[in-house]
Amino acid sequence: MLTVTVGGSLPVGAVPGGGVRPDVAVNGPLGAHFLAWEYATAVAGRVIGIDPFSLPGRAAASALPVEDPAFVEGAIEVYGTSAHSVEGALGSLLLAARPHGYVAVMAFLDRFADARAAQVRPLLAELSRRPVTFGWGPRFLHTAGLYHKGGPQLGAFLQITGAVGADLAVPGKPYTFGTLQATQAAGDRQALTSRGRPSFACT
Repeated sequence: MLTVTVGGSLPVGAVPGGGVRPDVAVNGPLGAHFLAWEYATAVAGRVIGIDPFSLPGRAAASALPVEDPAFVEGAIEVYGTSAHSVEGALGSLLLAARPHGYVAVMAFLDRFADARAAQVRPLLAELSRRPVTFGWGPRFLHTAGLYHKGGPQLGAFLQITGAVGADLAVPGKPYTFGTLQATQAAGDRQALTSRGRPSFACT
């Protein structure tokens, strides 16, 4: 077994108390620790055969997939389900989170103009009796999104997207911010589906 200590400024073999004699002592200021452990994480990722700089679900904005909705109910288009109604799709999703899972709501919307979308979280928690998280896309992709795709097979995922009201061009690119966001949403759902994680999208 390898004993490692972190912090302080003592060399190997000089840690007082309890007879601890570390094989490796990692010392230095906080900034140095950030750099050292970020580098160590990248090296460890390569050693175990993963690309530590690749984000699951990332897709090129120029490659927005073309997909027909599973069904349309009023103004709502629903993708990625075998159900034939919004109620049926939600019911299947909530059942998929039982008995020990969770539900994640991922809203690729305007977090100011569409702030009311967050109200769906407590409603689904009450219906499912399971933990329910809510995240605004695409910013959650770098945090909870990594857990969704790389964590244990316990989540059930509802993605909410919508029409872009005021779109802007991405400087120097042949696409808009609306297209970029739509591509990120599509890529994220494809990554979840490819891992066998129950999910569907409402637009």
